[in-house]
Amino acid sequence: MFNEEESLPELTAWIDKVMKENNFSYEILFIDDGSTDNSWKVVQDLKQKYDVVRAYKFRRNYGKSAALNVGFENSNGGVVITMDADLQDSPDEIPELYKMIKEDGHDLVAGWKKKRYDNVLTKNIPSKIFNGTARMVSGIKLHDFNCGLKAYDRNVVKNIEVYGAMHRYIPIIAKSAGFSNITEKVVAHQARKYGSSKYGLSRFINGFLDLMSISFIGRFGKKPMHFFGSFGALFTFIGIAILFYLSFEKIILGVPGISSRPIFFLGMLLIIVGVQLFIAGFLAELISRSSQNRNEYKIEAEI
Repeated sequence: MFNEEESLPELTAWIDKVMKENNFSYEILFIDDGSTDNSWKVVQDLKQKYDVVRAYKFRRNYGKSAALNVGFENSNGGVVITMDADLQDSPDEIPELYKMIKEDGHDLVAGWKKKRYDNVLTKNIPSKIFNGTARMVSGIKLHDFNCGLKAYDRNVVKNIEVYGAMHRYIPIIAKSAGFSNITEKVVAHQARKYGSSKYGLSRFINGFLDLMSISFIGRFGKKPMHFFGSFGALFTFIGIAILFYLSFEKIILGVPGISSRPIFFLGMLLIIVGVQLFIAGFLAELISRSSQNRNEYKIEAEI
């Protein structure tokens, strides 16, 4: 949650109603992502009314990925369901999501907001382009990678790390961690009742860059030398072949002016770039083996 004081009482009552109707044992975790309104005070009041409420407050706004990661780390349930606190995700979807995880055996179920109540130009159209690209790159057939309403088997959330702005790609991260039983469910999308959207068009530009990053990390994060080394070897081999050919022309065939030909400089350039790629791969291997925890957030309070 981030500045959602108006929606929190209604959301909590709605979740509580659904859970009790289905006889679920449950907990509700609120992650306050540095709200500047009265959201934390509202949650403190809710804690007095609902003993199932737990909450964590960040000192400042760290973003959705850090908030989800804290929720994953501190959740106790066998099934973990995430949703935004703005009432646009419906708690009525919880029983079916639970069934798809617990009874149908899925690792992750992503919500698909087939009918959306968002701005067409700033959210709907860019979302379609973004999701189409994500499907093509990842091979995961989901219509809505970024839907906040998702359900997870406990093993998934305890074995993945969400950092930076990678919450958009949790299905890809889960697949990279070995959880391949991923599916989706059409879910209801509510029109925003309070406040305004916290996201702008720029998130889609950053989203494409993050997609390239997570795809690379998923394939080569533990073996970066395989990527850099392959291209380094290819470029170096082509460069050496070019220079060998030019040397053959000069020494054996007596062709003059070899060093002034453009192909000579191309051969030199390819060798230099190839060596640099080898060095980059070597350094990346060292970094990947000694990387620190990438989630550097400070929790101000816990209840």
